[in-house]
Amino acid sequence: MVYLTRSEHFNAAHKLYNPAWSYEKNEEVFGKCANENWHGHNYELLVTVKGQPSPDTGFVFDVKKLSNIIKEHIIEKIDHQNLNLDVEIMRGKMCSTENLAMAIWQELVQRLPAGVQLHAIKLYETPRIYVEYFGE
Repeated sequence: MVYLTRSEHFNAAHKLYNPAWSYEKNEEVFGKCANENWHGHNYELLVTVKGQPSPDTGFVFDVKKLSNIIKEHIIEKIDHQNLNLDVEIMRGKMCSTENLAMAIWQELVQRLPAGVQLHAIKLYETPRIYVEYFGE
């Protein structure tokens, strides 16, 4: 099995806030991330697919096609948006990096051709904080 990873970048705003909780409880649990005026991140998205290289091309999957899929179905819908208000795949969900990674998986897994499997989503919220999701 060969693993191929494509890296993309996007910027987005969000806040972590549970409407069932008081303002004080949200501040206690989420701290600055509960800011009423939102806050933003420069996200790095790594999408890893796996498969056997084609005998004709040597590719697991054409990386340009993978990039186009990611851009069309994720980046164009998320970049410079408010995850809480503007992004359909996050509607009704807490806008954590964990939930965003799972939502990205759900969008991409259905877009790959036969013979190419989505292996992992790795989403950096900051250079020191990231989430990995393997579809489990």
